[in-house]
Amino acid sequence: AGRARVVVAAVRSLVQPVLDDGTEPIRLAVDEETPDLPERLERHGYSHVDMVGRRGQFAVRGGIIDVFPATAENPVRVELWGDEVTDIRAFSVGDQRTISEVEVPSVEVHACRALLLDDAVTAKAAELAAERSGDVQEMLVRISDGQWVDGMEALIPLLTDRPLRPLTELMPDGTHTLLCGPERIRSRAADLIATGEEFMAAAWETAAMGGGAPIPADGLEANAYRQLDDVRRAPWWSVSPPGMLDGDVTEDEVLPLTYEPGPEPRGDLAAIGSMMANLRQATVDGERVAYVAATPAGVRRQAERFREAGIACRIATGPEHPEPGRITVYQGVAHGGLVFPRTPIAPLTLITEQDVTGNRVSDIGAGRRKPAKRRNRVDPLALTAGDYVVHDTHGIGRFVKLTERTIGTGDDQARREYVVLEYAPGKRGGPPDQLYVPMESLDLLSRYVGGEKPTLSKMGGSDWKSTKRKARGAVREIAAELVKLYAERQAAPGHAFAPDSPWQTEMEDNFPFTETEDQLTAIDEIKADMEKPAPMDRVLIGDVGYGKTEVALRAAFKAVQDGRQVAVLVPTTLLAQQHLATFAERMEGFPVTIRGLSRFTSAKESKEILAGLKEGTVDIVIGTHRLLQTGVSWKKLGLVIVDEEQRFGVEHKEHIKALRNHVDVLTMSATPIPRTLEMSMAGIREMSQILTPPEDRHPVLTYVGAQSDKQIAAAIRRELLRDGQVFYLHNKVASIDKAAQRVRDLVPEARVVVAHGQMGEDQLERTVQGFWAREFDVLVCTTIVETGLDIANANTLIVENAHHMGLSQLHQLRGRVGRSRERAYAYFLYPADHTLTETSYDRLATIAQNNDLGAGMAVAMKDLEMRGAGNVLGAEQSGHIAGVGFDMYVRLVGEAVQALKAVADGGPVDASEQEPKEVRIDLPVDANIPASYVAAERLRLEAYRKFASAQAMDDIGVVLEELRDRYGEPPIEVARLAAISRLRIICREFGVHEVQATGSQIKIGPMELADSKQVRLKRLHPQSTYRAATRTVSVAVPKEGRGLRAKPVRDVALVQWVADFLTGMAGIPVMDITGDVSGVSGASAG
Repeated sequence: AGRARVVVAAVRSLVQPVLDDGTEPIRLAVDEETPDLPERLERHGYSHVDMVGRRGQFAVRGGIIDVFPATAENPVRVELWGDEVTDIRAFSVGDQRTISEVEVPSVEVHACRALLLDDAVTAKAAELAAERSGDVQEMLVRISDGQWVDGMEALIPLLTDRPLRPLTELMPDGTHTLLCGPERIRSRAADLIATGEEFMAAAWETAAMGGGAPIPADGLEANAYRQLDDVRRAPWWSVSPPGMLDGDVTEDEVLPLTYEPGPEPRGDLAAIGSMMANLRQATVDGERVAYVAATPAGVRRQAERFREAGIACRIATGPEHPEPGRITVYQGVAHGGLVFPRTPIAPLTLITEQDVTGNRVSDIGAGRRKPAKRRNRVDPLALTAGDYVVHDTHGIGRFVKLTERTIGTGDDQARREYVVLEYAPGKRGGPPDQLYVPMESLDLLSRYVGGEKPTLSKMGGSDWKSTKRKARGAVREIAAELVKLYAERQAAPGHAFAPDSPWQTEMEDNFPFTETEDQLTAIDEIKADMEKPAPMDRVLIGDVGYGKTEVALRAAFKAVQDGRQVAVLVPTTLLAQQHLATFAERMEGFPVTIRGLSRFTSAKESKEILAGLKEGTVDIVIGTHRLLQTGVSWKKLGLVIVDEEQRFGVEHKEHIKALRNHVDVLTMSATPIPRTLEMSMAGIREMSQILTPPEDRHPVLTYVGAQSDKQIAAAIRRELLRDGQVFYLHNKVASIDKAAQRVRDLVPEARVVVAHGQMGEDQLERTVQGFWAREFDVLVCTTIVETGLDIANANTLIVENAHHMGLSQLHQLRGRVGRSRERAYAYFLYPADHTLTETSYDRLATIAQNNDLGAGMAVAMKDLEMRGAGNVLGAEQSGHIAGVGFDMYVRLVGEAVQALKAVADGGPVDASEQEPKEVRIDLPVDANIPASYVAAERLRLEAYRKFASAQAMDDIGVVLEELRDRYGEPPIEVARLAAISRLRIICREFGVHEVQATGSQIKIGPMELADSKQVRLKRLHPQSTYRAATRTVSVAVPKEGRGLRAKPVRDVALVQWVADFLTGMAGIPVMDITGDVSGVSGASAG
């Protein structure tokens, strides 16, 4: 691509000096040698991790190195043969799989840190650490140990003698510097210097309260922001609005640019018509016109509209100049149009899609971006020593470690990996019992979530069986209620919506952002449900800001296209306003009537809307619980969308439940209530999950600590410096005006406004709309902002008295910021003189720890753990959940539901209390995932779990393909593990729970053999025996060839023989379950 010729920089980048260390990038190219790559990556500031998830990380797996270069769009997977690069391919952070359509012949890996930790830097850090105390000392000690520490760049002047220079000094001689709006840049530079000093003062104030002294400011002067005049180098240009010359510029030095603002209809149809007429005349007069749209669909659509209006136009296929006499339509990102009436060729008009439609356009531009890393539901096996675990058969144990054991003797030896669990002592006063769980049985384990610390189960005791039996009995009642709902819904006359219309495609193509993979999957699932005749009941779970509204909006549009009405139910008036604006913006230009019904709606308007619903003239209504009141009648209601269901009252939920049997219902939630989770997991309500954050979204930096006025002032000023806005949460209406006045006193230049639920409706609406329109900088408010306010420009949240708030409430509040590409900050503060209770401390610690993207489900589970299940699922069930853990409880409900559904569908009644049995396969086969292949314990567990959870033969192939892509060709041990996993699937299908090799015999059971099958067994295997009492077959280990010297069959050949035995006894064709072993290095049939 060559070197950059133009650098676009913010004021901060211009006045903040940087270290000029001249580090050369690491160049990687196929067929070239690159010795000591891991060491070189570490020296370039890259972190060594198990799995690459973001820029600046690398992972090593034998001859494969994954690295995410600081300047690359996708991470790359580098395959090495010795030191030679044999292959480079891009891969997705989301699923860690190769992106086949992206070719990467070579890549440059630039340093990803401003300060690199060489010997001189670590030695200097050790020297300084001896002279310091508190947090700074801790940071210096870690640097001296060669660890990267966030924020260490602030200490550059102390840690190295190399000079820090501003950007202008690093550019080649003769580089032109162009300042756009010099007066604003000058004041911004001055503000940056002042804010830097404020943060230092706040740090000293915190130190005085016991936080440890920071570094004296005079030691860090070289790192401080420079004055604008100090970075000035010739040639120096500035662009100012007419009449606003830069202070030190004379009239002789001015070059006038004549331009006017471009047309801005902003969605007004009359203004768009007038603009079209002017453009037609401009092209007739030979003028040049350029139109910029963000997406290919937007380009095509606008070109068609120009042609329909009789205006000559063309679509640019590359970087071309606009031609006189017609409109040239470009794909790109532009935010404001201009008209240049006097140019050397012909007048030029630039029009942007945003000016015409009023819709926001993503800064990211078009083209598919990398999907972000998908965050799984709380990983059931993200285990640390001491965690409580539920084993299906043996109950609640404590995780101890992973270990490897050799089983068998002589030729029958095999190495296996196990999870070690600890149980209550078998004898009073004795040591705890231990259980070794083989890796192929990992699907039997889940983490315990259920409130207080549980009592450990006794292995082989009756307590666990009894607890589980009671829980099973208790869930039958719930399951019966759920199945009744399910049966009513299946029997109800629903409406099968028609497939997507062309308008649907056009509306979806208008989306100015790139959908995430999960969004597209959720949309497809919802549409498939809508096109079925039975009423839909689907839950859409996605963290705050993950794009649930767009998914719901597309479902609503689909319903309207089929002549049905849509009700969107929201818990708050503000959320109703927000959704109304979003729906109206996205459906602009289509014949859809959208209205809002809330306490902001006047009595006259309400009457008109209700009449419109009855007559069918209103297509979509977005409202609060007013929509559920009696007197609301619909002409053709087809879809109900419920946002944040957990915030509705019991009575309202009953109304919603009544609707479920007649119309399609879509429920959306960020932190789902366990009841919803339970119904979804039990299979009564379908569930779609959006686990992938939108592109270029960052986690919110979260600070929890004592309140300090200086820190509050510095945090607000930092946000104002980037033209951002601040939510300041004070949750007491009586004293909220005083809090607002305190903010005004701390930051006099900020425009501060107050909002709370007890204000008059008009005043509240005007206030929030004003904040939305950026008329105010700081919104001092109550928790009225907790759900729904989507203000991308507000990226700092300050919460007073955070210790009084619930966990999911804190998470929801934090979701109000960080909804754009800007880095967001959340401050959860408590009074400096206040002693926190243990529960408050736990809540604040959890919110600080779970600050990554997609933490909503983790927070919901932690909430369940801290509050105990009784508070959320009702006291009646809480005892059973505490007894068996939430995961097991949900599964028991699911099993009961499936059994009752089968009966409802005409199947047999299953009155047995039989537990599903685990399948144990003990054959002398070395089947495992060697640490030399997957070194990280966590990733090895993940791979084992995928094998253990596989339900079909194809699933095993998918797991192997993923391992091959991520870690290279699997060794023989992994291929054997795949064969054993396939055998487990066959065993499960035939009801076999045990396959065990003992000496010269293999014991298989249970097997139900009728007389005819027993005859068949004797004919095929004359040495075999069948015990009807225990339903077990004993059969001799087969041999290779005949005669006394024939060796017993071993390894995968034995696994294949068992599979052949089972399929042969069942009279079905033989299945090859060992195909993966052929061609694997070191493979042999024994």
